[in-house]
Amino acid sequence: MMRNPNQGSRTMSSSASLIFLLLVSFLTASAKNPSFLYHYCPNRTTYTRNSTYFTNLKTLLSSLSSPNASYSTGFQNATSGQAPDKVTGLFLCRGDQSPEVCRNCVAFSVNDTSTKCPNEREAVLFYEECMLRYSHRNILSTVTYDGGYILMNANNISSNEADRFGDLVSSTMNQAALEAASSSRKFSTIKANWTALQSLYGLVQCTPDLRKQDCLTCLHQSIDGMTLNKPGGRLLWPSCNARYEIYPFYNETAIITPPPPPSQQTPPPPTNASTSLVSSTPRHGKRGNSNVLVVAIVVAVIVVVLLFTAGYCFLAKRAKKTSDTAPAFDEDDITTVESLHLDYRTIQAATNDFAESNKIGRGGFGQVYKGTFSDGTEVAVKKLLKSSGQGDTEFKNEVVVVA
Repeated sequence: MMRNPNQGSRTMSSSASLIFLLLVSFLTASAKNPSFLYHYCPNRTTYTRNSTYFTNLKTLLSSLSSPNASYSTGFQNATSGQAPDKVTGLFLCRGDQSPEVCRNCVAFSVNDTSTKCPNEREAVLFYEECMLRYSHRNILSTVTYDGGYILMNANNISSNEADRFGDLVSSTMNQAALEAASSSRKFSTIKANWTALQSLYGLVQCTPDLRKQDCLTCLHQSIDGMTLNKPGGRLLWPSCNARYEIYPFYNETAIITPPPPPSQQTPPPPTNASTSLVSSTPRHGKRGNSNVLVVAIVVAVIVVVLLFTAGYCFLAKRAKKTSDTAPAFDEDDITTVESLHLDYRTIQAATNDFAESNKIGRGGFGQVYKGTFSDGTEVAVKKLLKSSGQGDTEFKNEVVVVA
């Protein structure tokens, strides 16, 4: 019996094609199914299939797994219904996952809730690629440490290197925690040298609805909750998670490196009218400040000059008053009555207002008083009476003779 060689070739080709299709189908199915880690469904409160809560839960899960969900950002939260049947939920995809992987993981976890947590009002499902969470309580912007999951590498770092390795893990992971808490995505990866041939890889992440301090506190709890002298470990909370390994476990090429901070150089000159207008405002302000400073200095100088002038005038007037109060004259110069002219107030002060105690005599035309100037000079003062018949000429002659 003759065997057709072409028939054998067709049989082998069909078998190979079938094996290839089965292999592709297997790989495709494996790629679509996310890696399940852990679920937490506390049996504190439950619901029934015909309840309002179940209806709201289905609406919520449909919203989170819809094609329009925020898979590109890796995070979304939503609510459905009103209290006491209100449901709040969210999903969080690992920061290095693509939007397609994120969407597949969320869709898979939504379908998985019916088997993992069939009638519990609270549920948290952890996968390698994402986390799904819902509750009848408000879980947004709130840190929770319920339902944690820890997984540590069973191997050990050599005893003589354990402390150094633990210190490296602690410092590296805490640095990553600070970077994640300060970022908008609340996600960070880090890589550090352990040996010349081996590196340490770390990943930390919080739900982006948390405040910076709450995220940092949660990550510190995750890091401190692990045994850091193991070759690898992870601790997952519903609000945050942390993981470290001595092999690369995240997609480094998918992580966007943040741009370096802007340098403190002088900004370039404005290139458009609006920028010029804004930029010119500080210069006007500086000019105004300079004008105010100049005015202030001028006013201060004027005030000082006025005070100096006033002080000088006061001292000069005081010196003049002293000079008038205590006149000095030479006895040899007393030859005319004009040389003896004195201010009446000076004479009045010298004689104590012509006090009776200073009266030393009486003449034909008036009374004579003893006077003492401020410098100690003693003089005789004759006060002409109005009733006297003596005239000015006679009185002046008498003054010259007496002097």
